[in-house]
Amino acid sequence: MEGKNSQGKLLIGHDDCNTSQNESLEEIVAERLNRRDLMKLSAGFIGTAFFGSFMAGCNQDDSTTTTSAAAATALLSFTPVSKNLNDALTVPTGYTAKVLYRVGDPIKLGTADYVNDGTDADFDSRSGDCHDGMKYFGLKADNSGYDTTNSTNGLMCINHEYINQNYLHTVAEVAAINNAARVPSQVDKEIAAHGVAVIKVSNTGAGFALDKTSGYNRRITAATPMHLQGVAAGSAYMITPYSTTGTDTRGTVNNCANGYTPWGTYLTCEENWNGYFKCDTRTGKEAVAFSRYGLKTTSRYGWESVYTQWLATITGADATADYRNVPNTYGYVVEIDPFHPTSTPVKHTAMGRFAHEGCWPAKATVGKPVVFYMGDDSKGEYIYKFVSTQNWDAADATGGLTAGAKYLDSGTLYVAKFNANGSGNWLKLDISETAIADYTIYDFADAADVAIHSRIAADAMGATRMDRPEWGGVHPTTGEVYMTLTNNSDRGKSGKYGLDPANPRYYTDTYDTTTTNKGNVNGHIIRWKETGGEPSATTFTWDIYLFGAQSVVDAGGDDAYYQANINVSGLTADNDFSSPDGLWFSEVSKGLMWIQTDDGAYTDTTNCMLLAALPGSVSDGATTNIISLAVPTHGTTDETVTTYVGAKPTTTKLKRFLVGPVECEITGITETPDGKAIFVNVQHPGEDGTTTALTSHWPDFGTARPRSATIVITKNDGGVVGI
Repeated sequence: MEGKNSQGKLLIGHDDCNTSQNESLEEIVAERLNRRDLMKLSAGFIGTAFFGSFMAGCNQDDSTTTTSAAAATALLSFTPVSKNLNDALTVPTGYTAKVLYRVGDPIKLGTADYVNDGTDADFDSRSGDCHDGMKYFGLKADNSGYDTTNSTNGLMCINHEYINQNYLHTVAEVAAINNAARVPSQVDKEIAAHGVAVIKVSNTGAGFALDKTSGYNRRITAATPMHLQGVAAGSAYMITPYSTTGTDTRGTVNNCANGYTPWGTYLTCEENWNGYFKCDTRTGKEAVAFSRYGLKTTSRYGWESVYTQWLATITGADATADYRNVPNTYGYVVEIDPFHPTSTPVKHTAMGRFAHEGCWPAKATVGKPVVFYMGDDSKGEYIYKFVSTQNWDAADATGGLTAGAKYLDSGTLYVAKFNANGSGNWLKLDISETAIADYTIYDFADAADVAIHSRIAADAMGATRMDRPEWGGVHPTTGEVYMTLTNNSDRGKSGKYGLDPANPRYYTDTYDTTTTNKGNVNGHIIRWKETGGEPSATTFTWDIYLFGAQSVVDAGGDDAYYQANINVSGLTADNDFSSPDGLWFSEVSKGLMWIQTDDGAYTDTTNCMLLAALPGSVSDGATTNIISLAVPTHGTTDETVTTYVGAKPTTTKLKRFLVGPVECEITGITETPDGKAIFVNVQHPGEDGTTTALTSHWPDFGTARPRSATIVITKNDGGVVGI
């Protein structure tokens, strides 16, 4: 998340920290035909000649379950929303969108209404900033606990990823902010505006509203006590003055995407946590680790000038005397029990430490392990899977954090390798693996070291470097897994990442007729099916479901070349998009998938958006050759990559459902159990404005400062949303 771009916005936390020499699949395939040679051959012939025999074997369905995605029989019945640059939220005719929960809104009685001029405080009892991933949990009518069927009374868990300092403080304060010497009252506000909110929402007939009287309402912030559990808890790496036993820490930050568990708890994920700490220069192993995780001698907000918790420097005799180790306590999947408001959130170290975008469960099956899929949202990072040691027992369905300890504190962490022939392998990240135990770049000491430095362990195993893995989702009928690869300006760049079948595009795109973007500008969505239909399998088959692109080539380009090699999925004006970010499957409308964008490359034409899709299944398309012109990694020679592309979507299978206001990101989505209401987050509208030059006034309009907000969308006829 927080996707910035080449038009002057800063890509915070998505730096290229992967300097491993893991081979690109281009080096395996060695396909380097130039454009003149390629034009002599048909794409179909090339694909068959070089890869037909591989695909005939690896793409055969060896599953014992049906993997046809035809389960979603309903069509997308709404009229597509047109692209636009309006400072408004646009939904299809026949739908209504209502603002439910905005930055600063009180969540408890006695908290004053939000003034929205920078003077507000008390964010421990208000909505935080920059709404992101979220989940609706049905609540029993008597408010006594979890009810998976209640669509009018529920708890919402909502991430508050980061803050917009411009709008959180007064005009004078913003002008005076100096990260080297922060004011405690300002830092307290910023710390409290991070994290997660649990709020009760009810629909008594007039639409959903926040219930400020509920005892379930609470904020979990960057100062909230947290337990550390799993393989790294209690290790020497976790010792701080706050917890000399290494079993606790404080706070969660940069909570981007999310997940949930079969036992009724919420998972929030720490993404760009590395920027919150001011670090010193380390030597040896620590120098390798700090570089690999992007830890620097400067911090994002300067909180360390007020609270030493954010100062990761060696000043004392050992780790009990300073916070040298505190970054090791961040970068995890955090479990929250929304139904027990006094419970302490848990960071599960066995699930790895990286820029966790989200954590998405496969369907739990009695007698089999519980499986979660995760992305590491930075350039050239990896896709992971966690497989529990314990097999699922339906008796744990309401087990809360006790069940979380059972299934999430012991298991195997894997990283994905996408092979050139369309197959894939899950590589085990374990100290017993020779590649990890003998890795010369970093000397792993034990299992805790592997968990804390899982990025480096993935380097050692030779995982495939991807184009910023963001949100994922598991198809509720087929079990196939989808994950967005939002973009990568370093793909194909000289000295960076070469092209490969899983990340096959390098091209030039013009923004606003003046700026040129290069690399994988618009992103794509990859998908895979596990061998035998088993989520815990160690092999899989993959293809690319969808490529982001604008429907019409920029002025002056070669239209035929563009449509074949950049707009590979054949997008039209009704469904073209850029930078897929959020991705989520409806449990009600089986097979209905929602795609959200966080873009900067197409925002000269349209604001960010939400699309509805009815995807097919892995291998429903064709082997395809993509030509990239003048690729810098090859000294500006052309390059051809053979890859595997899903069937081109028609406008009945992919439509634009929503366009957001100016300079926003569309993110976070959940639904009521009956599917008749969906909740969507609009993050950082007007993010490029200042307190003296606002670029958006959404959602309050007039002269108001913009505010991130959760909206609820319903169909005017009372039907299921989207179909």
